[in-house]
Amino acid sequence: MVYDFPLYRPPSEAKSLILQITLGCSHNKCTFCYMYKTKKYRVKTPQEIEEHINWAKNAYPHASRIFLADGNALAMETRQLKDILQRLYAGFPDLERVTCYAGPKDLLAKGEDELLTLRKAGLTMLYLGVESGSPRVLQNVKKGVTPEEMIRAGQRARGAGFQLSCMIISGLGGKEFWEEHAVESARVISAIDPEYFALLTLLVEEGTALYKQVRRGEFVLLQPNEVIDETKLMLENVELSDCVFRSNHPSNYLSLKGTLNKDRDKLLDILTRAQQAQIALRPEGWRLF
Repeated sequence: MVYDFPLYRPPSEAKSLILQITLGCSHNKCTFCYMYKTKKYRVKTPQEIEEHINWAKNAYPHASRIFLADGNALAMETRQLKDILQRLYAGFPDLERVTCYAGPKDLLAKGEDELLTLRKAGLTMLYLGVESGSPRVLQNVKKGVTPEEMIRAGQRARGAGFQLSCMIISGLGGKEFWEEHAVESARVISAIDPEYFALLTLLVEEGTALYKQVRRGEFVLLQPNEVIDETKLMLENVELSDCVFRSNHPSNYLSLKGTLNKDRDKLLDILTRAQQAQIALRPEGWRLF
């Protein structure tokens, strides 16, 4: 098989060629995440990577975008990743950009010179799962970093010249910490000030640690109207210079998009009308369908 499934990529990489140079996630402890629980993290061997790239060049010779999978290719050794990037740009004449997921610990583990090296080699954009800005929420979901470490990771990516897309998960604080999750997430995203900010809504997948917590009554999920309240509070507190905001993933109860902070008043008005039941929310059974 060319790929080791399951295979994931950000929604914005739907038209990209996916090259699977690592398997799984080097952290793989987040309580809400189900994506790589069936895999043990490893970097593919040089021979495997060579065969994969050769297959891709034959199958998709005119690829203009490439996404490096699995969970965080940035965790691999810098020299090896630089070599892969150089080979990709040499082997795909129409290649315009190469992107990948980036874990906060992976960004913090690399020196500034290493990040600059990868950026100059053609790694153009990183996807950072911030998830929450609340210290208690991050600890509860076992993200492995503090809010301040998350900020440093994001700022280091920005400082090296990467385009950065940050993700927050609505509802991840549950009923107990929803206000803290909203306000502190806004603080962390504001401090990073990324080019892109994606807001998804929590989906609890069977088999995850969070699923078991919900079943035991240890974690109480937000109702759809409470997710709207949380989203509004988050946007009221965010301060971004020129950030493309999207909350139109199939997991979301309400589709939102705009540029922050330019379109904040417009977005808040939509959320207010949703609170007043003037705008219908996506039914629970329709999420991700």
